[in-house]
Amino acid sequence: MKRLLTAAIAATALFLTGCASNEPEPATASSAAAGAYPVTVGAVTLNAQPAKIVSLSPTATEMLYAIGAGPQVTAVDDQSTYPADAPKTDLSGFKPNAEAIAAKDPDLVVLSNDSDGIVAQLGKLSIPAFVSPAAATLDDTYREITELGALTGHPAEAKALNERMAADIDTIVKSVPARSKPLSYYYELGPDLYSATSKTFIGSVFNLFGMTNVADAADPDGKLGGYPQLAQESLVQANPDTIFLADTKCCQQSPETVKARPGWSSIAAVGKGQIYALDDDIASRWGPRTVDLVKAVGDAVSKVPQ
Repeated sequence: MKRLLTAAIAATALFLTGCASNEPEPATASSAAAGAYPVTVGAVTLNAQPAKIVSLSPTATEMLYAIGAGPQVTAVDDQSTYPADAPKTDLSGFKPNAEAIAAKDPDLVVLSNDSDGIVAQLGKLSIPAFVSPAAATLDDTYREITELGALTGHPAEAKALNERMAADIDTIVKSVPARSKPLSYYYELGPDLYSATSKTFIGSVFNLFGMTNVADAADPDGKLGGYPQLAQESLVQANPDTIFLADTKCCQQSPETVKARPGWSSIAAVGKGQIYALDDDIASRWGPRTVDLVKAVGDAVSKVPQ
């Protein structure tokens, strides 16, 4: 079961990455700045402020609430676990059902991908659907927050959120002492050794601290979308200084379970106790709580002796 689960995690990450290149055009400066309607972002034009938003993306849900559009959200998907008061339903963002979505009578649907051609299906029902794809960089995150701010009538709040996030991240990064030698790391998506390379969003977070990723060698040309499955022998040989676990909730992994893995005792991170548990949800999303992820990584790096 765990093998199937971790394979699904990696497949989902790869699918979202594939969708990330299908980016909408940014909102026009005038409409975004004024919060006026009609407003156009990419292929979506809204003639009035949406009052019944359905979010089928956990990241978008967090963004919507963070910019003050929470009262306009009437339904979220089954994976939107934050904030706790979001109106969670059994709607799926992975296998969206047009009829089930339409039953919520939305005036805007936000998704992270166009799974099964759902955008066209909703279009036939005259329901506007906006795709806010998986980010590859922090700039992508800021852009998507700006776009959602424009669509929902909260451009000023979106701008303020972006500025606050950027400032907080800058403060965290500057607070971590510079190192004479970069730390290497292994980022674990699942106990089947799926990982993420430096070219992914999660990789961009570690790049802030000048760290080197042992997974990069497993996907040098990016054909795996930045989410390779590592061979244990290669991982042990790479001997990472640190290990970060993003499978603590899904797969019940912990520093203790990693230490107990056969053949892992020779890895520097294991021998020195430099294994760090992350919150799966925060680590898998690219929204406002990315600041928390940056802090978690920064705190871990600061603990490693020079």
